[in-house]
Amino acid sequence: MKISMIAAHDLNRGIGKDNEMPWHLPADFRYLKKVTTGHPLIMGRSTFASIGKPLPERRNIVITSRTDYFPDGVEVVHSLDEAIERCTGVSEVFIFGGSSVYEQAMQRADKLYITEVKERFDVDRYFPAYTDEDWQLVWEEAGRVDERNRYAHTFKQYERK
Repeated sequence: MKISMIAAHDLNRGIGKDNEMPWHLPADFRYLKKVTTGHPLIMGRSTFASIGKPLPERRNIVITSRTDYFPDGVEVVHSLDEAIERCTGVSEVFIFGGSSVYEQAMQRADKLYITEVKERFDVDRYFPAYTDEDWQLVWEEAGRVDERNRYAHTFKQYERK
């Protein structure tokens, strides 16, 4: 099974503040849907709370330490290992955040799907560092700036060397 991480981050690898993304990019939401539909998504409880509902056409697995947390439409687990074990037999699983789940998964990840937003924002959460030493850029495409997507952005895919 391939373990992939998918995230949008700014030029400082910032991913959010106060459990919200500091930008609005509908093109990134479309990209997320295109790439992850049909695959399990693993995320932390705060990330799930920020989106408010399970993402359709995907298995939503939520990691939490809480034993009293049972939202509809998701599988609740208590560790990254347990989440990955639940995905045995699938070709690819996506780590979907937040920052602590990304940190835990980084050493196990095979592929990164990154939307790089070409700005710097006031954030309090970050995507883990990744370098050319460990990761090879295998694909990139510039996103279109328009009235709905106001920030320059690039979609990138990296594979572990």
